[in-house]
Amino acid sequence: MTQNQEEKEVKSCCQGEENACGEGCTCGAEGEHAAEGQAEAATPDTVETLQTALKLAEAKVIEHYDLYVRAMAELENTRRRASEEVQKAHKFGIEKFAENLLPVVDSLEKALEVTKDDQDNPMREGMLATYRQLVHALDVSGMKPIDPKGEAFDPHKHQAIAMVPAPEGVAAGNVVEVFQRGWLISERVLRPAMVSVAQG
Repeated sequence: MTQNQEEKEVKSCCQGEENACGEGCTCGAEGEHAAEGQAEAATPDTVETLQTALKLAEAKVIEHYDLYVRAMAELENTRRRASEEVQKAHKFGIEKFAENLLPVVDSLEKALEVTKDDQDNPMREGMLATYRQLVHALDVSGMKPIDPKGEAFDPHKHQAIAMVPAPEGVAAGNVVEVFQRGWLISERVLRPAMVSVAQG
């Protein structure tokens, strides 16, 4: 038998329906079919391995989703804090400048008080005009004076420097006299008012 005839017999063994790699198969394909059978026999272990891998993947997904939710919450908090800081900067950006300007206001008020009997003095008129302009500038910048005479003492806005006997018509714990006006800037106390308080 020639070599070509042997090759044809091997091919017919693998391709024929009746003699498809049965016993005594000489084409070597019998080993391949045996490996397929072993793979089928190992299927339960493979399914269990895949289920384990799936559970691990699901746990990882849950972990990553939790990290994502936390990161988004932290990002939102950071945005909110940044927005609040910007608003505070707009409201209180002039706080230091305004605080340094208050002694000028105090000096003008004292000068106007000293010259109150000299109403026709041009110098006083000039000081009064300057004082009004300055107070207006502070007002449009969000600053308000604290002048609590006759009001109840508020430790958050007032600084008591003296306790005095309650005058007639003044309740105990009320402000009797204001020595120096306080100031608010956007509802925050820039400087408390210096006052005397009626004793109980």
